[in-house]
Amino acid sequence: MEDALVDKSVDKEFPVFSPGLEGVIAATSSICDLSDTGDILYRGYSIQDLAKNATYEEVAYLLLLGKLPNRKELKKFTSELARKRALPDGVASIIHKLPKNSHPMDVLRTGVSLLGLYDGKHQETSKEANLERAKNLIAQVPVLLTDFYRYARVLKSIGADKTLNNAENLLYMLTGKHPNDLSAKVFNVSMILYAEHELNASTFSARVTASTLTDIYSTITSAIGTLRGPLHGGANEAVAKMLLEIGDVSKAEAWVRAALSRKQRVMGFGHRIHRTAEDPRSAIIKRYARELGENTGKTKWYDICTAIEDEMHKQKNLYPNLDLYTAVVYLLMGIPIELYTPIFVCSRLAGWSAHVIEQQENNRLIRPRSIYTGPKNLQYLQLDERS
Repeated sequence: MEDALVDKSVDKEFPVFSPGLEGVIAATSSICDLSDTGDILYRGYSIQDLAKNATYEEVAYLLLLGKLPNRKELKKFTSELARKRALPDGVASIIHKLPKNSHPMDVLRTGVSLLGLYDGKHQETSKEANLERAKNLIAQVPVLLTDFYRYARVLKSIGADKTLNNAENLLYMLTGKHPNDLSAKVFNVSMILYAEHELNASTFSARVTASTLTDIYSTITSAIGTLRGPLHGGANEAVAKMLLEIGDVSKAEAWVRAALSRKQRVMGFGHRIHRTAEDPRSAIIKRYARELGENTGKTKWYDICTAIEDEMHKQKNLYPNLDLYTAVVYLLMGIPIELYTPIFVCSRLAGWSAHVIEQQENNRLIRPRSIYTGPKNLQYLQLDERS
């Protein structure tokens, strides 16, 4: 079967090797444009406009269906997501048998697989089926996350509130309190900013898996496993730990210098794509981090970050990425650090699903080549002749 899929036109002389596939064009896509103007576009819409004006539901609809919804469409979509939040019978009972010290990312990886098992039509891969499954995941994964988190800490279980939107409900189920308007707005913005970012590692992983024409639950499981790594989604957790270690703005500059002298990576800075200018998402969340800090009277974390940012620009000419000031926002909201990357998952589900649908609509199996660097023409020795 695989031989039949080999592209006979591939040149035997390999092109220049690009470590990490840097600069390699692996797909065409109408979902996200990392614009040369310094903006990020979702389906042609500026991330600046979306963060300022939209709800996460509007952005999810845009990514999945290719257009912003009108009022009637948004109401229907939002209501549908709210109705889908209940976990299938059996999933919660299995999740409650997992070790209580499991990292929530590992629980989500297992939980999404379980959701697939309990979906009797999970193997369908038509666009309509994938859209339906995507909505299921966007609605259910936040419930899966908060249900396990509260169970593992022997906290009272909290059911989803169907009157709240996705961002509000996730905060409510985590904290047990309905968020105030500012917290709900800022958390909604963070989810929009994390919703999509072209062919990052986890999205590429999802598209590779989708290219085999497998089901959407398998593709999202692949993406979650990829996001688990500290160089991708885990960066926001590392930033929060860094801020807690520094502890005071007066110590920030010296901490950065000491870390750089040890060749230690300072998390929250640098990006494969956003190298010569600030990540536009960082500029957005930075404004909200400042507003939230001033509103709560707790500006310490924001002040530490600005001091780190100034020193990193002075020492390395590096700009912050989305993770730096998002950690400030989540710390101010009292969100446990181990939940930062799972919240990334809840946000990115819309983007991942959009890429899965796009990949399978015009599919070609993703099968790159490698340049062999091992030995050749070795002589086989019988077992007794080997040293």
